[in-house]
Amino acid sequence: MSGVPPEGDIEDKSLGELVALASSNVSRLVRSELELAKLELRNAAKKAGVGATMWALAGLMLGVMVILGSMTLAYFLVWWLHIWLWAGFAIVTVMYLVLAVALGVFGFLWIRRIDKFSHTRKTAADDLAMLRGGRDEPRAEVAELEDDIPTTVTPAAKHAIDK
Repeated sequence: MSGVPPEGDIEDKSLGELVALASSNVSRLVRSELELAKLELRNAAKKAGVGATMWALAGLMLGVMVILGSMTLAYFLVWWLHIWLWAGFAIVTVMYLVLAVALGVFGFLWIRRIDKFSHTRKTAADDLAMLRGGRDEPRAEVAELEDDIPTTVTPAAKHAIDK
């Protein structure tokens, strides 16, 4: 029973045969959709691989440019300030050290601003208490948190909701 029978034969089929025919058509459709998804995923993976390779090469080239730029800066300092060669390279090295320390401090301060999932901990504690039978309603702070969560509805989503 593969495929759709000619139009005239549908009236002659029993209910069981029609169900079997519909089932085989649905499973063939699902298999076809899965095969299409595999092909699209394989194509997307190839494109992602090429893109990632390009990003890696760009990063490598940028690293080489930083090295060459540092050497150029050191030689420029030697020429401009009339200092020893090692002093020019030392100045560039100290410049990178100061930059690394500044980025490290700013990164540390940025990470300290993370709120450590305080809202999640509060709601998880309330959920556990409610499951254990200790509380029927969430705390007032959790209800206030729901008001703080920003929600935006796109026109397409609003149209889908209104239907």
